[in-house]
Amino acid sequence: MSSYLRSILLSLAVAVATTLLVLVVAYLSSPVTGIRVEGTSMYPESDAWEAVSEHASLLTLNEERLERKVEANPWVEGAEVTGNFESGIVTVQVKERRAVLDAEVEGERKALAVDGTELPGLGGAGLSRVELDEDQLGDVLRFGRVLRENGLEMGALEEANAAGFEATVEGRRVVFSGDVSAEQARALREVMESHPGASTLDLRSPERVVVAAGADDGAEG
Repeated sequence: MSSYLRSILLSLAVAVATTLLVLVVAYLSSPVTGIRVEGTSMYPESDAWEAVSEHASLLTLNEERLERKVEANPWVEGAEVTGNFESGIVTVQVKERRAVLDAEVEGERKALAVDGTELPGLGGAGLSRVELDEDQLGDVLRFGRVLRENGLEMGALEEANAAGFEATVEGRRVVFSGDVSAEQARALREVMESHPGASTLDLRSPERVVVAAGADDGAEG
């Protein structure tokens, strides 16, 4: 064996030994002693444990990588990982998606979150099944996205018919059809705040929010 090859092998052996020593020291000084998952009802805590390698250390834990692994689960909309060096516990704070739509789309049943993510099931949500075509599904998801961008959340799609759609938004019945603008969404939020007794709000008139007759004297926004 040439001296050149021996020097390469020796360098590799030193590098491997150094790496192992660093890992051992890191584990002994700051081992991960536990994982706490918060804010979840559908995401299984066991998945978080599986995402962390055995004998993991807080010193070598890649928090962003762990967050990406957790967020790969369709129930998880976002995750934030923090480690506590005193206790050795890694906390995974999860923001979960929830089903807002139980849809039968051209013969295929889908449970969908407001951002359009297809979920493994309804997650215990008591939703009415609604038949939609692809265009209608697009309208509903755009509606949910516009609401969210303007500070409101669609709770569920209740009905779809020739007159439009009926959805629950922040506990109120909202009727809409086609595209809903950002201006309408902002006006809807203002009307909800100024007319807390209004149970039904209609967005089918362009750029307007109509409070159903009999609720707060039929006010408009």
